[in-house]
Amino acid sequence: MRRTRQAKEAVAQVLAILHDYLGLLHGLVSIIAAPQPRMLRVVAIHTSSRLVAKAAEEVRYRRGEGVMGHVLEHSESVMLERVSLAPRFLDRLALYDPESPFIAVPIKGPEDDTIGVLAAQPDGRKDVSLPERAHFLEIVANLLSQTVHLMAKLTGSRCTTSERDEPRGNVRTQHGIENMMIGSTPSMRRVFEQIRQVARWDSTVLVLGESGTGKELIASAIHCNSPRARCPLVRLNCSSLPETLLESELFGHEKGAFTGAVKQRKGRFEQADGGTLFLDEIGEISPTFQAKLLRVLQEGEFERVGGNQTVRVNVRIVAATNRDLESEVKKGNFREDLYYRLNVMPIQAPPLRERLADIPELARFLLDKLSSQQGRSLDITDCAIEVLKKHHWPGNVRELENCLERSSIMSENGVITRNVLSLAGLDDGGSPSLADDGTLDDRERLIAALEQAGWVKAKAARLLGMTPRQVAYRIQTLNICMQKI
Repeated sequence: MRRTRQAKEAVAQVLAILHDYLGLLHGLVSIIAAPQPRMLRVVAIHTSSRLVAKAAEEVRYRRGEGVMGHVLEHSESVMLERVSLAPRFLDRLALYDPESPFIAVPIKGPEDDTIGVLAAQPDGRKDVSLPERAHFLEIVANLLSQTVHLMAKLTGSRCTTSERDEPRGNVRTQHGIENMMIGSTPSMRRVFEQIRQVARWDSTVLVLGESGTGKELIASAIHCNSPRARCPLVRLNCSSLPETLLESELFGHEKGAFTGAVKQRKGRFEQADGGTLFLDEIGEISPTFQAKLLRVLQEGEFERVGGNQTVRVNVRIVAATNRDLESEVKKGNFREDLYYRLNVMPIQAPPLRERLADIPELARFLLDKLSSQQGRSLDITDCAIEVLKKHHWPGNVRELENCLERSSIMSENGVITRNVLSLAGLDDGGSPSLADDGTLDDRERLIAALEQAGWVKAKAARLLGMTPRQVAYRIQTLNICMQKI
């Protein structure tokens, strides 16, 4: 611990000198995050803000992700004339001036492998050129090499010890919020902060947002950063089951409770005992079942189907919906008392169209995942990124993922270009289609998608970023006539 602290202090002094005397502002050093060789983590940053310094401890960059990840992957320096003109740049700390240059250089290890990245933002001085400053930073990176190598070794050793002796700390390391969810826009930083605030308590959380916005990921981040992280996280989509099966699925059943119940079965509440139960599409359950759920939330007890023995559980509830529950309460479709029980801590998952600046980072993260699945390297051009940023994305991140998977399949060399996106059915981003129109309500949007898809449910589901089962359920609940088939 002492040697690690001394190494960090030495690096911090170098960054301070760069900032105070040489006009290289907000210097940052990141190293390979043991035991993850494809991940960079920030270990030192020069800033006067304690909040930024604290937030920097959780920042990670995947290999190939953003400017920092590019330097790690290609072992080459990057010079940006202006940050705002570089789609790859990820300002996760909201620290850098978008109208100023930026430099990032590799820090090489003893075997000439890249073990870290040194980055800084030059001030407005004109007497020294950007390449000259980049060359100077490369010299500084070489001088830091031995110290950074020592930090990487000590950190790796501590990680190994922590994996053995501190299982909960290991959970937190693996499931840091920024590692689970992608985004650096103000709306996503607000979500991250809300997750941090609520994770340590047992309060019920209601995650609100459109389909495909990552509500389940928010639930996972809350669980994995909570004191319940070592206990189960159990998930259930309430809209996927009829009410009779939903009761058995949640509460379990006794042997002989109904035809086919050949033995006692624990429900999701008992499976999640001590942990977290994530109830997706909570707005779809019937008023009758709402009353049964309310009792469990109030008293923490229930009876299995076909039984009379009361079962007590200690479960944290995270619920999610794409409906406006407050409006549903006013219409009489959702119990007011249940709504207030659920709505203790609401978190709004922003739609993708309101966080378009996150698309470069999201796209490269999703392509990294697809690369692993397909066993080949995938990339996307800056022009293609601009096309993605112009799209309306009614299906949100799920639709973006589908689009990139479709495009990757159609790309023979593994590079997604503007033309590949066009072949995959994404235009250059003119006016949104009827199904993309954010002014439509759920029923109008679904009808528009069905018309656009020739009334084929599977195609409409793809347009909306939903599953065919979800589309079929909404056709039924919204009373849409399918006579046009």
